Amino acid sequence: MYNKVLVTGGTGFVGRRLKKIKPEWTYMSSSDCDLTNKERLQEYLSDLKPDAVVHLAARVGGIKEASENQSEFYYLNTLINMNVVHECYKVGVKRLLSCLSTCCFPDVFDRYPMIEDDLMKGEPAITNYCYGYSKRNLFLQSKWYAKEKNVCYNAFTPSNIYGPENTFDLDKSHFISSMIRKIVEADDGSEVVFWGTGNALRQHLYVDDLAQIMPTLLEKHVSEMPLIVAPDENLSIKQIIDKFLKISQKDVKVVFSGVLEGQHRKDASNKNLKDLMGGFNFTNLDDGLKTTYDWYCQNKEKDE
Repeated sequence: MYNKVLVTGGTGFVGRRLKKIKPEWTYMSSSDCDLTNKERLQEYLSDLKPDAVVHLAARVGGIKEASENQSEFYYLNTLINMNVVHECYKVGVKRLLSCLSTCCFPDVFDRYPMIEDDLMKGEPAITNYCYGYSKRNLFLQSKWYAKEKNVCYNAFTPSNIYGPENTFDLDKSHFISSMIRKIVEADDGSEVVFWGTGNALRQHLYVDDLAQIMPTLLEKHVSEMPLIVAPDENLSIKQIIDKFLKISQKDVKVVFSGVLEGQHRKDASNKNLKDLMGGFNFTNLDDGLKTTYDWYCQNKEKDE
């Protein structure tokens, strides 16, 4: 349906894996175009003339970085998102598919799993408060441009993403990457400290599953629904660590700090996604962890 597709954040974690599946698409990096500069973005889009855009670019980080830099996360993400949506409209791009995050769902809800309609029914968790609201703003802007300006602009909402080629920098990485690096580098018999209590529940989405799903979303997801992309498994942080200890065969003592627990649970239903896709078999966490662990062991010098 789309002959020229542009991917923002194209050299980021998800963009690199998507390129393996759709190498014919154009993958924009920050060196190609500064998305905070609307004039430069309009010029870039006018020159390229894409007929569809997949918007992945964002200012992201781990729980500590996001919680300590709320103003920066809000400002940069809001500016980037507003520019991408508006400038795509101004140059005539009819199709825009944007990436949200389950971080923008309510911190506490009265039933689980949450569904797409629950997105705005409560405030996000304080640890991702500003990032969550910036993503909600992206959803709202896409929804109302679609309603008022004869375009197909909408979004999908992935759960926590992990896998090969993610950053394993401890200052920037998310939980699974941080866990792998900490445990692999620890000496047997030593203590490894993690944030929180280990009781928080998370759905972890293998990055290549998301990469396989996105081209179908671009073609078939046409409603205003912020379509949830999340696997069936919903495990505690402690359960995930225990799985990885078996895979890595490391003999370490796991200790929880009790601080920066984050959102206790944010599990979300994938029913609407599976209906759209005609079913989908997500990579189970054991297999995804093993593949990610093997990749890290082969490439860990790059993150040190």
